Amino acid sequence: LIQALHEEIDITQKEADEIVRLFFDSMADTLAMEDRVEIRGLWSFYVKQYDSYKGRNPKTGKKIVIKPKKLPYFKCSRALKDRVDDFAD
Repeated sequence: LIQALHEEIDITQKEADEIVRLFFDSMADTLAMEDRVEIRGLWSFYVKQYDSYKGRNPKTGKKIVIKPKKLPYFKCSRALKDRVDDFAD
């Protein structure tokens, strides 16, 4: 991505790196605030809440309680799915 920016819009690699870093840092900050990030026609990310549940320690077999957690969730757009599927043909 950095290389593509460098070549396509004729900026230095350092400037391209800063742009890419800013973009992804902004996405991460938005998700940390539990907001949704969407790039229409490509994908969306949002935070999904998982409740606590009972699990098992794989080493000991002992039952344990898994704490509730929040994880980023990725959803691909229909346009991207179709584009990838068409590219494979």
